[in-house]
Amino acid sequence: MTRFCSFDVRQVSITDGFWAERLRINRESSLPYGLEQLREAGNLDNLRLAAGAPGTYRPADPLPFLDSDVYKWLEAAGWELGRRGDPGLAAAADEVIALVAAAQRPDGYLNSYVQVVGGNGPYRDLSWGHELYCLGHLIQAAVAWRRALGDDRLLTVALRAVAHVPEKLVDGHPGIEMALVELGRVTGDRRHAERAASMIELRGRGILPGADRFGAAYWQDHEPVRDAAEVAGHAVRQLYLDCGAVDVAVELGDDRLLAAVRRRWDDMTRTRTYLTGGLGSRHRDEAFGDPYELPPDRAYAETCAAIASVMLAWRLLLATGDPGYADAIERAMFNGVLGGLSLTGTRFFYTNPLQRRTHRAPGDDGLRQPWYRCACCPPNLMRLLSSWPQYLATYDVSGVQLHQYASADIASGPIQLRVRTGYPWDGRVTVTVAATPPEPWTLSLRVPRWSRAATLTGPDGTSAVGPGVVKRHRRWRAGDVAELRLDLPARVTAPDPRIDAVRGCVALERGPLVYCLESADAPARTEIEELTFDAGRAPELVPRPDIAESMVGVSVPVAGHGTAGAIPYFAWANRTPGGMRVWIPR
Repeated sequence: MTRFCSFDVRQVSITDGFWAERLRINRESSLPYGLEQLREAGNLDNLRLAAGAPGTYRPADPLPFLDSDVYKWLEAAGWELGRRGDPGLAAAADEVIALVAAAQRPDGYLNSYVQVVGGNGPYRDLSWGHELYCLGHLIQAAVAWRRALGDDRLLTVALRAVAHVPEKLVDGHPGIEMALVELGRVTGDRRHAERAASMIELRGRGILPGADRFGAAYWQDHEPVRDAAEVAGHAVRQLYLDCGAVDVAVELGDDRLLAAVRRRWDDMTRTRTYLTGGLGSRHRDEAFGDPYELPPDRAYAETCAAIASVMLAWRLLLATGDPGYADAIERAMFNGVLGGLSLTGTRFFYTNPLQRRTHRAPGDDGLRQPWYRCACCPPNLMRLLSSWPQYLATYDVSGVQLHQYASADIASGPIQLRVRTGYPWDGRVTVTVAATPPEPWTLSLRVPRWSRAATLTGPDGTSAVGPGVVKRHRRWRAGDVAELRLDLPARVTAPDPRIDAVRGCVALERGPLVYCLESADAPARTEIEELTFDAGRAPELVPRPDIAESMVGVSVPVAGHGTAGAIPYFAWANRTPGGMRVWIPR
């Protein structure tokens, strides 16, 4: 069933430009900062308690899923160390791995909350306890260390923990399903994928107790996974569940299960996805709302949900080859994901609204926070960025496919490519064939759905290309160049009229980027709530080196006030606190 194969972490190296800078900040700032926060918040001390050290579990009102944040950080560290040596990071990760191993009980069970706080013992609170969810993140960290470094220390811990889990259990928070499939792939043991398949089949049978709080749909236990036509409930839970369903479908050749996920994805992207790629419109239960219920100011749009959408779209892309999934990855990464992280890499948003009012309630400064009591998003950002090079391209028997654009060196057996680009600020993408086999093969490049004009120039000449995938099959020679040029004007986007909250508004986009107005760029003595879009004048591009090197902003015509500056949504809230809006009345 799998159409495309992903590259090993060592086969793709991002060399410079936009994504190289984001990955550098993640490596040099976010990862060290994240470990410091895990120490200060008590996550590591809780594992020490499980290993037998004296002390008190933190926080005082304990959360049952804190181990998962340690595992996400370890996964990020594994991907980073697989690409380049870093003695400081390696030593810190070694210390954490030793701590995790020491916390494991002799029988294989591992969960600091249950081991220290107690409760009713293992697997007694599957609805809210997050035990299998935490184990899923441990497995994913173990897989990263095996694949990136050939290091089996975490894998040994994970396998012992999995062996302790009884059959026929379902966790209130999905996540272990996709982890089990990956575990089967790295160990060659098909039984792990079959166990994940069993968990998929058990969900939707109403077996999770405690549904009175938010209802069975909150954790997708209201309808069998094969039958559910729409996404429902807690957004991250739904997306993680569907990641596992795709992995099971691919591993076991289950076309019907894959079709069910694709059906839900189509419904979600059509009726429940924000312009930024954000997901989840309800704060009460971190859930999807009704179709077209997408209020900009009340958007929940949890950072973890945007990350989960990237994970799911990537799996669907590998399974089907449909470039629409790569388009979704691009939109989510540049907007919904990066918006959750400051330009310094040390401040974070949990939720990502598309509008912040100039005058807010006391205590709401509109800025990212240094950490959270429930800190699921920060280490999730770290692990996604650490693994990001693996999302750029794929290969199959026909050749190599480029899905995301960044300056990178890519090696696929005898095929070696050098990609150079100033994307997303510049639309030129140059691909040089550095090495090639003598036989013909196909180079495929994605032309984004937003593209209005694109050309491809290569050894066979220049031609206009439309959105989708452009392929060139030939006998390549070392030194051959293919150059994709994407036109990048500012675009004025109107919302679907069924989205009541933004009817009569417009948004500004350029390439993969969604733009927003901030108070700092409003005309003098005006607030952004006063501004309306002047449709009689066209937006213009302006450089914004005051925000970041090479950044391109948009000068937005506003009625009665001349112009206002717009910057990429991912860069908002990095200056003086103020108002922000993506959708502008007209």
